[in-house]
Amino acid sequence: MAKRRTFLKSAGAAGAVGLSGLSGCIGQFGSNQAYGNGTVRFLMSPTEEQETMRAQYQPVQERLDNYIEDADAEVQFAANYSATLEALNSGTAEVAETGPFAAALGADTDRAEIALQRQAYGGWTYGSYLITTPDSDIESTEDLEGKTIAFADALSASGSLYPLSLLADAGLSVPDSPGNDRGADFSANWSTHAQALEALLNGQADAAGIGAFMATNDAGEFRDDLKEIDSRDGIPRAPILVAPGLSDDEKEQIITAFTEAPDEMYYGEDDEEDTDDDLWFNDVRERGADTYQPVIDAANNLGYGEEIFGDSTTTEE
Repeated sequence: MAKRRTFLKSAGAAGAVGLSGLSGCIGQFGSNQAYGNGTVRFLMSPTEEQETMRAQYQPVQERLDNYIEDADAEVQFAANYSATLEALNSGTAEVAETGPFAAALGADTDRAEIALQRQAYGGWTYGSYLITTPDSDIESTEDLEGKTIAFADALSASGSLYPLSLLADAGLSVPDSPGNDRGADFSANWSTHAQALEALLNGQADAAGIGAFMATNDAGEFRDDLKEIDSRDGIPRAPILVAPGLSDDEKEQIITAFTEAPDEMYYGEDDEEDTDDDLWFNDVRERGADTYQPVIDAANNLGYGEEIFGDSTTTEE
């Protein structure tokens, strides 16, 4: 299976729900569909180049298109996690992939429902890192006071929430809300996992908060060009969400489309295993909001709640 994230020199922002569908058996999504237009819209977080993600998720679109009767499936990008949750809540999307933190907050505020959990690299959990470069004199989390730190999306669990938790545990003051550095003992910016790593390697940041999938190589080993400052394991891997306005039957159709999907759904557009267009995950299981309660607890410990939806200013994961 291909590595979840590829290192990008540039990860340009995509427009909110702006990509045309990648578009033919069970269930009725036509006139009985919750939003009345006979379309099942699947939202992706724009974490890689658009052409890469088009290839990765082509079989997902085909699976939904073929499995759900009387409905056309479309795969689209959302500008960020907040936009994804608002689209599900407003009925302009039916299903989406997102990060654990955004999903947990979305479920906690009734903007979305968690339906599935994804597995990757042999496990249902993963890790988060605070990192720097090997030549840096930063040796501990406490050393980050007064430094510049690059984070992923403000609503990313491994690239924002858990790195901020590590900083708070070390006694540093963290931002009043993720997405800005007001009240923090350090300077910060939020973008994507790839861009945060690039900022560190280019000398634009002293440290970065990223997911383990960016800090390790294809063999799962910590990268030689990085130095670990601190880390946290046991984060539940990212879920798939459904819109709360869907009927129980419609939700079940979407869930079953994934849980009974053939392995080929994960192989990408070329339909071959272990190639560059494989999805980063290789299995799903049905799970609900309780699986992500630890993520909510981490947010609560930092004092982050529903108000962060209006305060996040980043454009991607």
